[in-house]
Amino acid sequence: MLAPTRPIRAIALFTDFTAVSYYTLHPDAFSPSYLRKLQARVLACPYFAVNNLNRDFVGTKGFSLVFRRSHLSQVDAQFPWFMRYLETALRPDCNAFYLNPLGLTTGSRVDPHIDRSLRSYCKTVEPPAWVSVLYVVVPDNLQGGELLLQRQKKSVAQIRPQRNTLLWFQGDLTHSVTAVTAGGDRLSLVCEQYNLDAAQLEEIPEYTLETRATEADLARRAPPRGKRRRASTPVATALD
Repeated sequence: MLAPTRPIRAIALFTDFTAVSYYTLHPDAFSPSYLRKLQARVLACPYFAVNNLNRDFVGTKGFSLVFRRSHLSQVDAQFPWFMRYLETALRPDCNAFYLNPLGLTTGSRVDPHIDRSLRSYCKTVEPPAWVSVLYVVVPDNLQGGELLLQRQKKSVAQIRPQRNTLLWFQGDLTHSVTAVTAGGDRLSLVCEQYNLDAAQLEEIPEYTLETRATEADLARRAPPRGKRRRASTPVATALD
């Protein structure tokens, strides 16, 4: 039996969603100490490798978690450092999620696309209701790496990332990230948030991890002897 999931806090940030046309920004979303911990944990995670996402994500790194709201306790068991973000960012009307830390460096970019990452599990899935993004690492001298939002062919926003800013945007928007040309590494935490019907939800894994980390990667970054990783989880590799 799963351990009870910690209740998601009622956050006032949700109250203004009805007034949002395309996106909303909340600066200074978390404490500096939490951001430092999140950065350290993601970069040290053995699953953080060449991205498992599709070919639109050029020269990026990451891994992904697929989970239903009913199985948040498994995220908490294996990745407790994601929970403060999830407690704040998840919309209460969504029931399935695709979470991925996304790392960019000089030469990286994300080409225009609309998120449908859960479609590899359920072919009838539409784009997510919302996508939430937390900017964890943004160098002061970063050049490029801006988020572009489009409704069909119309540009609706060009957002320069700011460290510790939490962003939500409508999940059916076409979006891209401009090429990073200088300044170092950029790290964000992205969550696609879906509101699925019962039949669709049944096709989504309760909880699984997608990574392109190799066995050699996992062995090289294994925890010290005597320390065991928390709760194992099914691991899958995403298709291009």
